[in-house]
Parts: sequence; structure tokens; C-alpha cells
Amino acid sequence: MAESLRRLVDIGSFSILQEKLEKWSRDYRRNTSDENVATACEIVELNARVQGQLFKLLSLCASEGGLYGTGAAAIRSRLLPLLGHGFFASGLSSDASLSVIADAANRERELGDVRRSYEQSLDELEAELGKFKAENEDIRAELEDTKQELDRQSRASASEKMFSEAEIRDLKLKLSGSEADNDRLRARVRVLDDYERQVRHLREEVAILQGRPPSLYPPPPLLPPPPPPPASRPRTPTPKEAPISDGEIAESVSSHLAYHGRPGPLSPLSPHDPVQRSRQQTLVARFNDAFSVSRLEAMETLRRYYDDQVNNQKIVYAAVLEAFSAAKLAFRAFKSKVRSQLLISHMGPDTLEEAVQDYINCHTDMFDLHLMVQDAIRGLTRNYRLYLPPGIGYDVLTPFLREMCHLAWGMSALAHPVDAAVGYDGELFDEFRYRRSYDSEFSATLVSHHIWPALVQGTAVLVKGEACTRRGGYSSRSRSASRSASPARVNGAAGTARSSGAGRTPRAPSGGNKQQPSARADLGSTARTASTSLSHYID
Repeated sequence: MAESLRRLVDIGSFSILQEKLEKWSRDYRRNTSDENVATACEIVELNARVQGQLFKLLSLCASEGGLYGTGAAAIRSRLLPLLGHGFFASGLSSDASLSVIADAANRERELGDVRRSYEQSLDELEAELGKFKAENEDIRAELEDTKQELDRQSRASASEKMFSEAEIRDLKLKLSGSEADNDRLRARVRVLDDYERQVRHLREEVAILQGRPPSLYPPPPLLPPPPPPPASRPRTPTPKEAPISDGEIAESVSSHLAYHGRPGPLSPLSPHDPVQRSRQQTLVARFNDAFSVSRLEAMETLRRYYDDQVNNQKIVYAAVLEAFSAAKLAFRAFKSKVRSQLLISHMGPDTLEEAVQDYINCHTDMFDLHLMVQDAIRGLTRNYRLYLPPGIGYDVLTPFLREMCHLAWGMSALAHPVDAAVGYDGELFDEFRYRRSYDSEFSATLVSHHIWPALVQGTAVLVKGEACTRRGGYSSRSRSASRSASPARVNGAAGTARSSGAGRTPRAPSGGNKQQPSARADLGSTARTASTSLSHYID
């Protein structure tokens, strides 16, 4: 008895049992259910062994007598209530044990059924989830197809819109050109009517000087007066009359980069570029045509209001210079905007200047012609060396200024710009830049006034200009010899082209032998001028 008790104390079973309980308490939340059950069973087995040893000691003590010497009945009555209902060795009957086992089996069966139903419902949910995922993938694929179709339709609509806008711009440009041509033709018809009257008056004067009645010269049939322009028809502003905004330039640059790409193998800045050479030749030819046709039309227009040939020549020359100045300023601003837009999205082996010039070559019509004409008119108004009668403005030269501004813009848009050389009255005559006019003093070395500017490219002269040279400097305002004796100017009326013939007093052939040849020479010169102008308009 004493030896068994000492051995139980030496083993320290209760200390081991306490350590296992503390370890189970620490690891309870980290362990699984099976691990917790295994730990509990291990502790219960250890406790059962300790209780077995204690019951052996209790039996030995009861057999030896003492406090518990009352026997086994006293032990059962005092210790069995302390063991509790959870102890599996609690002295249950066989029937109670069987019922407990049956209940446990039923619970296991129910748990199995619940587990199977849960697994079945989980499989069904997984199947439904897979089906929903497949449907989601199909919907996503349809969305991608729809998005691609929408992008394709938006690109197609943008292209159609751009093409339609280009067609509208071309139609408006053609309409503007047609209206300008119509106005120019109306002006020519009016000038032709004036020439018809001049020819009739000249024939009458020639008949009087030759001593023949004017009735022998039947009057030519006069053209019907041109119909007045409709006042109620609104004029649609063309792209050249509407200001070009930065947004339009940005959109145009984007579309240019999208549809044109980078420049070709030959640089647009090269002087051997065939596009640049062809455009330069065309512009030079148009400049020569403007000297031979448009300049004469502008002179005839000015002669209706002020019959001073030198002053009118100065006005036409200044108008050409102002048109070039306005076009250069407008082109410089336009090129700066294009460069700033291309600087954002430019990339590739070509330089930025090549990309800018390539865009300008493809969009030579993006300019505000109306604004350039107004700038040129303001420049003419500020020139104090020019003169027009009160009430007459330089807007009478609007067709001529439109043509010159258009021409100057094209020359400024070249890779190597072409410019009009600026000349000053009283400067030394330069034979490399100018040719003398028919009424010049060919021995004079100073320029009296300029008639037409020279066309230069850098230091090279492409087209010579025309200047009038006089001895003794230049005069601020003078009249031509053939028009200095016009009586209509003396009376203060606004001189027209027909005043040179109708206002002259005819003289008989015997009125003076000294003055008759000069009068005939003046009439012959005027008749030649009128016939030349008439042949130009009739052609």
C-alpha cells in the first residue's frame, strides 16, 4: 500500500495531466476537430489510468480497515455520485447502454444524410456556377464584338463626315470663285460699255478732224446693261472668308497624320521636289498674268474715280506689296499653329519641319482670304503717299487684292518662299530687278515711282519688275502727258475714262497747223490703247 502510493507520487501523473490540459487550451482554436477529439481521448485515458491506480489504493485501504472499513457498499454510495453522467464507466445497465448506442447510430445516420445532401447541393451549386460562368463568357464575347462593331462604325462615320466636310468646303470654294468671277465679269462688261462709248467719241472726233460728218460712222451696237446683282440673296461665307480656329487646325492635323502618314522619300524641303517646282512655276506664271491682265483691270477701276495715272500706278504697286505683307503675316501665324499641333504627336525619322511642310503642301487652301484683304486695305489706308478722292475707299480694289493675296499665300507656302521685292521712290535704278516703263527717261538713274514689283527668291530674281525713271528725283503726285489736259478734272468732276474723249473741244483741220499733228498723235495713242483693251476683253 505505502509502496504503491510512493510510486504514484514519483510518477507525477497529475502534473503531466495538468500540462496536457494547458497545452490543449492553447492549441484548441488552431487544431481541427479530429485533433481536439484525439487530445481529449488521450487526456481521458491518462485520467482513467490514474483513477485505476487510485481505485486499487482505495480497495487496499478498504480491505485493511480504517475510515473506509465499511466495505464496498459505502464506497459505491459515496463515490459513484461524484463520477458524473459523462463517465463511460458509470455503472449503466446493459439496456441503457444499448439505447445510448442506438441513439448514437441514429445520429450518425442523420449526420451522414445531412452530409450527403450538403455535398449534393454543393455539386449542384458548382454546376450552376460553371453554367453561369460560361454564360458570362458568352456575354463578354458579345460585348467585345459589339464594341468592335461600334468602333468600326464610328471610324466609318468619322471618315464620311470628314469627306462630306471636304466636299462642302470644295463646293463653297467653287461657289465663292464663281461669285468672284461673276463680279469680275460684271465689272468687265461695265468697262466694255465705257470703251464702246470711248470708241464712239473717238470716231466722232476723228471724223470732225478729218472734215467728215459723224453719220458716216455708224455707232457700234451697245451691249445691254448687266442685270443688277440680287440684293436679297444671302452670301454664304466660304472657308476662305470664315476664320480658321485652332480646333479646326488640330482636327485637320490629326486627320492628316491618320490618312497621309509620313512624307515620301524626297524631303518636302528639298529644292528638287517636283511638287514645289511645279507649284512655283505655276505661281510665277499667274504673277505674270496678273501683271498683264489684273493690273490693267485695277488701273481701269481706279481711273473711274481719279484720273491720275502715276498715282494709280503707285496705288496698284502698293496694293501688291500690302497683299504680300498680309499673306506673309497670316502664313507665319498659320505655320506656327501647325508646328505646335505637330509637336505634340510628331514621331518618325522625318524632322518636324519636314512634317510641317508636308502638311502645308497637302492643305494649301486653309487660309482666311477675307481677313488678308482687310489687312491689305488697312495698310493702303495708312499710306500717306497715296491719294483717292474723298468718299472713295480702297475697297474698290477688292477683286484685285483677293487675287494678289491668294497668289501671295501660295508663294509664302512654298518650301523656299517667293516674295515681292520692296522698292522706294528715288532709289537708284537696278537693271537686274526692274525694267523701265515706256514713258521713262532712259538716261535717268533714279526711280520716280514703281509700277510693278520684282519677284525674288532669296537673292535670286525670278521675274523683273517695272519702274519709271525721271531726272531730278521723283514727284509725289503727277499726271501722264496724255491726260494732263482733261477739262473734266479742271471742273472738279470725278474723272472717268470717257472724259478724255468727250470733254476735249474738237478743232477744225484748218484751225492750226502746229497743233493738229499733236492732237492726232494723242488720238492715235488713245485709240490704240482702247483697241488693245477691247481686244483683250473680247478675247
